[in-house]
Amino acid sequence: MSPTPPLSQLRIVLVEPAGPLNIGSVARVMKNFGLTQLVLVKPQGDPHSDDARQMAVHAYDIIEAATTVDSLPAALVDCQRAIATTARNRDLNTPLESPELALPWLLGSAAPSALIFGPEDRGLNNDELLQAQRFIKIDTRPPYESLNLAQAVAICCYELSRVGLRSQPLEQGTIPIQEPMASPDTGLASLDQIDGYYHHLESVLLKIGYLYPHTAPSRMRKFRQLGHRAALSNEDVAMLRGILRQIDWATPHHLPHQKPDPEAP
Repeated sequence: MSPTPPLSQLRIVLVEPAGPLNIGSVARVMKNFGLTQLVLVKPQGDPHSDDARQMAVHAYDIIEAATTVDSLPAALVDCQRAIATTARNRDLNTPLESPELALPWLLGSAAPSALIFGPEDRGLNNDELLQAQRFIKIDTRPPYESLNLAQAVAICCYELSRVGLRSQPLEQGTIPIQEPMASPDTGLASLDQIDGYYHHLESVLLKIGYLYPHTAPSRMRKFRQLGHRAALSNEDVAMLRGILRQIDWATPHHLPHQKPDPEAP
């Protein structure tokens, strides 16, 4: 049996989608390719409006079952893997991958996973991107390189459906398709647990003077990248947060007040 879980385990996450027309269009392409979990982060319109229903056609049930949340971390609760999409190159020291190469990784875990799309007018910012471990970019050609949200979702859903079909029984005489390497991710911390650790880490590093408020965002991006590479387990996060709690307790009692070195390693 293939370790690839069903597509129903995967969440399509839309961050601040601009209006009900796009939400309806996304629901339609999701149903075209067998995806059912839609999560809306601060939608900028009523996803249950007549416009959304009209664009969804026979996929309005996906909108009815959709979850609406107030933040991206809330959309990733219980997920262990997430990929974020971007339309332009970023200076994050993490390579941009093609959908074909990266998306099979989302289906290589038994835990829920997420594919994140940003607002149509700006895309995901760097902090939003770093909620995910990997990034993809859909290559287009000049002079008109822009894709609308539903088009981008459709391309990714198509690639995901191709991977999902590989887990189905093959008809007699069919040449098997090579499966992507899959990992059960046993014991890995969920993305919301890791996000809680990063917030705890930032507060402690600010308290002890390792971070300054004006440099904290850029430095914390580097810590997130480090954490993603480390693939932290539940035990790792518990141990690290235990250390932070001890530092937090010890700081007012035992550490001398001194000017911090902002370039300290």
